[in-house]
Amino acid sequence: MARVMLIEDDHSVRESLRLSLGRSGHDIEVVRTGEEGLRRMSAAPADIVVLDLMLPGLDGFEVCRRIRAGGPTPIVMLTARGDDLDVVSGLEAGADDYVVKPVRPRVLEARIRAVLRRGGPAAAAAPASAETHGDLTIDRGALTVAKAGVPITLPPMELRLLLELSAAYSQVFSRQQLLESVWELDFLGDSRLVDACVQRLRAKIEDVPAKPRYIQTVRGFGYRFGPL
Repeated sequence: MARVMLIEDDHSVRESLRLSLGRSGHDIEVVRTGEEGLRRMSAAPADIVVLDLMLPGLDGFEVCRRIRAGGPTPIVMLTARGDDLDVVSGLEAGADDYVVKPVRPRVLEARIRAVLRRGGPAAAAAPASAETHGDLTIDRGALTVAKAGVPITLPPMELRLLLELSAAYSQVFSRQQLLESVWELDFLGDSRLVDACVQRLRAKIEDVPAKPRYIQTVRGFGYRFGPL
């Protein structure tokens, strides 16, 4: 059972999701504004946040950025439109995944379980070994990353992406391959999830994100780790 923070201002949507997620065994806390959600998160952090982007007052994009700045809590955003502007902006703000309204509870439940599973015990079962690539040290056993000796806190999706890419030095991964191995989407998924996560990860591990040493783009194919 996970503790889920649902931040949604629409009463009917809020109650529908509260009931459906509760029936799935989750402990649900519902709030209607971003300000209230941030206060509750400060007092008692949730395991995962389900966040509507179109909120009164502090909008979902800013709430997402503030939650992400405070730690690696997974975030699934709800958007009324599946267009590039909403989705890309939400992903760039730090969301791990998204669901387009009207929300189908089973779809949201599947996304929540997948996001939580990505950062759960299965990931922690990796063999203990620290490896160094340039200034970057990756410890697969401890699930830690440091740059020039300084620890870097990565949300689950960014960490899993880095672990996946760095495990096969110089191998090129297509976006679809990464969606299947990192996001666990075994259908034709949304490559924007990958691109936004790469952008956020580069901002933390690269000296010059626009000229990456670690995560390189292979035009027309996808991404690879190195050469440095």
